[in-house]
Amino acid sequence: MKIVKAQESGPLMDGIAVAAAVLASIALIQFATENTAATLAYAGGLVVLGLIAFGAARARVSAQVQPVADMPDWSVTVAAIERADEAVAITDRANRLVCANATFELWFGSSNAPPRLPVDGASAEKLTRLARSAWRDGKGSEPVVVADEEKSWEARAVRAGSGDEYLVWRFTPVTRTNPLAGIGVHITGLFGKVLGAAGIAVALVSPDGMVRAANPALARRALGDENASMSGQEFVRLLRSDDRERIFFSREGQKGSPQTLVQIPLVDPELAASEKTPGKTAAEAPSIMLLIDSGIGLGGWGGESKGQAAQLEGLLEQLPLGLATTNRDGKFLFANPAFRRASGIGADLPPYPSDLVVPRDKTAMSDAVRRYGQGPASSGDVAVRLRGEPDEPVSIGLAGVRGLGEAAVLLSLADTTEEARLKRQVAQATKMQAVGQLAGGVAHDFNNVLTAIIGYCDLMLLRHTPGDSDYDDIQQIKANSNRAASLTRQLLAFSRQQTLQPEVLQLPDVLSEVSQLLKRLLGAKITLKVRHDRNLGPVRADPRQLEQVVINLAVNARDAIQSSGGGEGASGTLTFATRRVEAKDIRRMGSEIIPAGDYTVLVAEDTGGGIPAKVLGNIFEPFFTTKEQGKGTGLGLSTVYGIIKQSGGFIFASNAKAADGGIKGARFTIYLPVHEATEEELRRTEVEEKGSNWSGGGCILLVEDEDMVRAVAERALARQGYTIVTASDGDEGLEIVRSGKHPFDLVVSDVVMPSMNGPAMAREIRKQHPALPILFMSGYAEGELRSEIDIEAMHFIPKPFSVKQIADKVGEVLANPRKGG
Repeated sequence: MKIVKAQESGPLMDGIAVAAAVLASIALIQFATENTAATLAYAGGLVVLGLIAFGAARARVSAQVQPVADMPDWSVTVAAIERADEAVAITDRANRLVCANATFELWFGSSNAPPRLPVDGASAEKLTRLARSAWRDGKGSEPVVVADEEKSWEARAVRAGSGDEYLVWRFTPVTRTNPLAGIGVHITGLFGKVLGAAGIAVALVSPDGMVRAANPALARRALGDENASMSGQEFVRLLRSDDRERIFFSREGQKGSPQTLVQIPLVDPELAASEKTPGKTAAEAPSIMLLIDSGIGLGGWGGESKGQAAQLEGLLEQLPLGLATTNRDGKFLFANPAFRRASGIGADLPPYPSDLVVPRDKTAMSDAVRRYGQGPASSGDVAVRLRGEPDEPVSIGLAGVRGLGEAAVLLSLADTTEEARLKRQVAQATKMQAVGQLAGGVAHDFNNVLTAIIGYCDLMLLRHTPGDSDYDDIQQIKANSNRAASLTRQLLAFSRQQTLQPEVLQLPDVLSEVSQLLKRLLGAKITLKVRHDRNLGPVRADPRQLEQVVINLAVNARDAIQSSGGGEGASGTLTFATRRVEAKDIRRMGSEIIPAGDYTVLVAEDTGGGIPAKVLGNIFEPFFTTKEQGKGTGLGLSTVYGIIKQSGGFIFASNAKAADGGIKGARFTIYLPVHEATEEELRRTEVEEKGSNWSGGGCILLVEDEDMVRAVAERALARQGYTIVTASDGDEGLEIVRSGKHPFDLVVSDVVMPSMNGPAMAREIRKQHPALPILFMSGYAEGELRSEIDIEAMHFIPKPFSVKQIADKVGEVLANPRKGG
């Protein structure tokens, strides 16, 4: 307490002394000048100076006694971010390292602060861009991968702190996969032991010459202990050579037998083919080193050598890498199955490697084999094109070997058969997806045009009666327009985007509707037979689409009968049969494709000679046809497939057997699930029937960007007694609704429009009028639009539509506005 009093009394005594000096100076001024005004002015100036000094002193004291609690406590942060698997660092706006965990210091050093880290140039640029993005947006737009010579990390940055004055950096190691690690496991495992039993020492050697893995035989020959670890040993130190350039194990000295060294660089052939200097690529890759006693060879002499050669060939046949050997003359001696698959030669091995390639590459291939077979032991690659795949260049590795008897050149080729098959499948799927999108877009544009044509035809027919000179012409225009509309539906069916209007129906009724048309299509020479099973269950499908399926199958059967019978005068039979298949029958079939259940089956069978086995798997592919040029588009059966799959069914193609066991014709079997109507569906049907007679009138907002379609729809609805207000786009339609001038009962809108589209307009309208029904019209597929729009109680009518169809649909919506459909 004494220390505190002394500290407090010091400033007090100093203040008294200063006050006494001030008073003394004022008295002296008064005595010298005898002027009261001057004395007062002097005293006021001293007071002002004193106040200024007092304020400055208080500020200094306040700064000196700033509480330590306001300073950041980084020890808590360090404890929170301490992780062994992730480096965390915190930097300020000057990119100075404020705090970091031990892992960051271990990986990057405490003297480095992100984004300036010891990484390669490209990674440094990535970190700089990541820092700028984090300071600007609050966090990096996406993680980046940075790397040095040995490791790589995924880096993220987030802005943090009460004033966003810090960046929190996180670095997570990226595990680099090593596809060659499995080879090392096989060499040290059973496969390596099998090679050792055959007298072959094998090692996996890294590009720097260090042994990664070795079989016990190599450890026994090189170190004297088959259980000794070979990992980390320098491979060349295990061997020595004499003045005749023969290779021996260093440990065995002169007593050992000479060895033949075979080096197999583990280089991706595609990567090697793309490199300008393939030798450099092989030198930078790990290699398999085979050490074989010189008396053992693939083509050695004597019964013992031949037996060991057979063992070696048996081992090489199990390797996934394609390997083959030739003699000094370039003639094939051996090829394992992987090499045969990769080169496409099958079971019969040709005489020379040049027989594998296209004629233009024969000279290069034969020269390369001769050069490696007769020159010094070396390795390299040659880029050629195989006969089976002339458009795909491949890289064949060649290595000159010595001490393997007749074998002088070892050829290697990666087996890419499965990879090529997958590439073709991906390319085909990508192409078909693009074609499907194109078909959907073309159908949409055509549907807009056809809506206007069909609508105007309907309006003109209302002013003409049968017998007028123009009536038949207008009917012909409408009929051709409907044919064009069916073509657009076929395009959408091909891409599985058509708008289905399913109904509960019986298959015999569908066949009955098109039977007359089928007879005209087939002609007089082809007999149409129809057989129906009893107790067929109803199916739920679009009747017009099922009619299209039946017609396409009939046309396909007619063409098959005519092509196999010699022309249009050929006779034959087309049979349509329906059957009931129960769930127990499906289970008895053991099909992995069709789920168990009750089905109504439609079988179409012809006598056209059948489908060739080689094309049976491609029969439903788009644009695939077996017809002559100009006589088929390849869309018929693909359209059938699309309709059946979209209807929830299954279709299979096969050949019908004749009585003598031969092929009689083609058979197409369609499975459609039996539909069980629920009480809710029955009630809905009754409500729809009542709603179709709507005659209450109303005010309708019609929004359509196509002038022709808008005019047709306006006239069609106005004739039904509705008050129509039109808009050319979504913005105009929204403004009309917001103006409140018209009490709308329904909004009829196109989906795809410039500026604001139909769904966006509908969502804004629903904010003011939640109960206002919306009827969308579009040439795109309903299912696709419904998944994108997702608006409650949404109604839909596909384009093209007739005057009667749009009027009936509007009446149905006004009668049941909240049902949706």
